[in-house]
Amino acid sequence: MSFTAFSFHPQVAAGIDAAGYTAPTPIQTQAIPQVLQGRDVMGLAQTGTGKTAAFALPILNRLLPAKSHRLRALIIAPTRELAEQINDSFITLGRQTRLRSITVYGGVGINPQISKLKQGTEIVVACPGRLLDHIDQGTIDLSHLEVLVLDEADQMFDMGFFPAIRRILKHLPSNRQTLLFSATMPTEIRRLAQEILRDPVTVQVGNVAPATTVSHALYPVAQHLKTPLLLDLLGRTDTGSVLVFTRTKHRAKRLGEQLGKAGYRAASLQGNLSQNKRQAALEGFRDGSFQILVATDIAARGIDVSQVSHVVNYDIPDTPEAYIHRIGRTGRAARSGDAYTLVTEDDGAMIRAIERTLGKAIERRTVAAFDYAVAAPVRDQEFARPPRQPAPRRKPEGASASRAAATSKPAGDGQKRRQPDVAGRSSAAPPAAGNRRRRSRGSRSQAQKSGV
Repeated sequence: MSFTAFSFHPQVAAGIDAAGYTAPTPIQTQAIPQVLQGRDVMGLAQTGTGKTAAFALPILNRLLPAKSHRLRALIIAPTRELAEQINDSFITLGRQTRLRSITVYGGVGINPQISKLKQGTEIVVACPGRLLDHIDQGTIDLSHLEVLVLDEADQMFDMGFFPAIRRILKHLPSNRQTLLFSATMPTEIRRLAQEILRDPVTVQVGNVAPATTVSHALYPVAQHLKTPLLLDLLGRTDTGSVLVFTRTKHRAKRLGEQLGKAGYRAASLQGNLSQNKRQAALEGFRDGSFQILVATDIAARGIDVSQVSHVVNYDIPDTPEAYIHRIGRTGRAARSGDAYTLVTEDDGAMIRAIERTLGKAIERRTVAAFDYAVAAPVRDQEFARPPRQPAPRRKPEGASASRAAATSKPAGDGQKRRQPDVAGRSSAAPPAAGNRRRRSRGSRSQAQKSGV
């Protein structure tokens, strides 16, 4: 089967040829005809299966000919990286259509986005938070919307975006086509689909599980030995591009720095980075400048790199679905890939849950030459912050003393002056500045109660 079977508009067909697409993927074969007919679609497919083109091509075809730059298609994605990736696909596939598309997400200035929206665009790819900002400020017009796409719906639920999604839905025309794509189908996603999809067609490609081209292995290890074991594995394994997942932003940053000090071309991708630095890390990983990218689940959602040879779970994920998302970064486009997970004694319950999802046990491995007997330090400082030292208490002096004194009430305002003793000192130690302030406030409150 070829793309000519879909009878796309010549301008869309030109974009397909320019992108080098030849034969549609299974998700495209099933979804495109339904979307072209205007049906609501529930799509179940892993990342890397071609689902972006499965909705982008029919949307471009629907919006032609480009008559006015009104917003007619809205795609909502969970992360900035995924939003940029989707927008790039619209730009590539729609190059001959003269349709405009822009991205809208946080972490960057809102004014350039407002300017582009005022100039007019048919397609907006947005993250929920910043989209709500534009809705609240009245800088986006959704009244002419014809198509809504919720991409990676399960990830948006995991990130807590569903309340924002429901707020956004209240501002959209009810007479629209809605497409919802998800890699997994937890109860919450199924409930949302029932609420917003009208007589939907369900399109599912394969089982909702990692591709069969991925091999899995568990490496039991103590927490304090994870980094030495990772370095050992990297040193003895023939790897291409390696994607390492951690649970926290702080750990991703620290581990990226440690790998760099060990001589690897490594970068980290986590939420504390500016958008420019995130983009530089991602582009460097794509073009091979960085061999290793250390990332959190949220930051890595938009990574679309087909040459990832290994995924390493430095920290085990919180859910089996998150494991599926992580592992979906390798073994793509019929290539083989490896998934290594470093596990501790505390990870037993999650391991069993992941194995139930996979429908098989995962092989346990040990590295013969690695010393697993190294004792943990008294306190594992590998990723711990240094303890905070309490600040010494000091008496107010100088300007501080003046400010403290200023807070006390003058004589004759309900307070009694201390009489100096013969040595020129007060007959009783003056109260601390904080006590003075409390007494002062107390005096004022009492005065107010007395009607003063």
